[in-house]
Amino acid sequence: MSVAPQTARSQDTPAVRWGFVGTGSIANSMARIVRMTPMADLVGVSSRRMESARSFAETHGAGKAFDSWAELASWDGVDAIYVATPTSVREEICVAAANAGKHVLGEKPFASLPSLQRISTACRKNGVGFMDGTHFVHHPRTATLQSKMADNVGRPWSVDSAFQFNLPDKGNIRYNPQLEPMGAIGDAGWYNMRAAVEYLSDDIELESVSAFIRRDRETGAAVGGSGVLVFGDDSSSTWNCGFDSGAVIMDLRVSGTKGSVNIDDFLGQDRDGSASYLYRAGGWGPNAIAETIRVESSLPGAALMFEDFAAMVHDASLRERWMHVSERTQRLLDAVWKDGTEREGTAG
Repeated sequence: MSVAPQTARSQDTPAVRWGFVGTGSIANSMARIVRMTPMADLVGVSSRRMESARSFAETHGAGKAFDSWAELASWDGVDAIYVATPTSVREEICVAAANAGKHVLGEKPFASLPSLQRISTACRKNGVGFMDGTHFVHHPRTATLQSKMADNVGRPWSVDSAFQFNLPDKGNIRYNPQLEPMGAIGDAGWYNMRAAVEYLSDDIELESVSAFIRRDRETGAAVGGSGVLVFGDDSSSTWNCGFDSGAVIMDLRVSGTKGSVNIDDFLGQDRDGSASYLYRAGGWGPNAIAETIRVESSLPGAALMFEDFAAMVHDASLRERWMHVSERTQRLLDAVWKDGTEREGTAG
């Protein structure tokens, strides 16, 4: 279990000047999120087309537009680069940004663990921070669950998660195996893997993997999957993900020797920024415990990600933890993808 750091979110911490690479839907969403916190300023954006960059800059108040990500990364007016590009080109941009002395926030997943390690190595070499774009880990609900794990759950031996939604548009980039090779396994399954990293014991070794992949017959994209991870301490994680669900599912259950916690929206939060989970303990009857615990927050996890990033920029001691959890998550994702594709190859 990797405890989320309690970083100092202080008005004394200078704002990080951000440059965004990419102008797609996720970049637009994050540009709106940046406005929620004084610790982040969007000052530049790049796109392959200057027209797109200028339109994005005007919409979101970014000061400069570039038609070259390399020029944005080398600009001395920016402190950090957010790489919101297809997975297939993410490594090159992240490494170049680190080599230019810029801190790096990379959308996930990554092409592979070796690819991610080349990014993190470049960041370490150049003395800059790295973080992946996972939001839920920054909400205080995650830290609350982790801090109470020993008392409420005991030794966690099971993490079960599901992230499923409906994505019917086959023109979406996630249906393009050349740009997003892992499809739903990388895009949605990343969160299943991260749940195992965050809520099971630290640095446990993966012992076995069983993974099954569903593919779209028209595009060949991976549109869903499920499986089981088994670890060396006898804990396990079952997971389901997909683009082909009739409903949005974001369920998480962590079970242990003392009790369990359940979340029906582990990737989200309420409109006011707060988030809840259900704590259960005991057996049947009047002594059973079923308590809903609400964790307050004035900001959503995505905004808190930019605040935690600012803290990491100004405190180098926080950087290694974020690289470590990214690498652990990608390691599990690679293992799932390898087993699932090998199983496809032997079918029939």
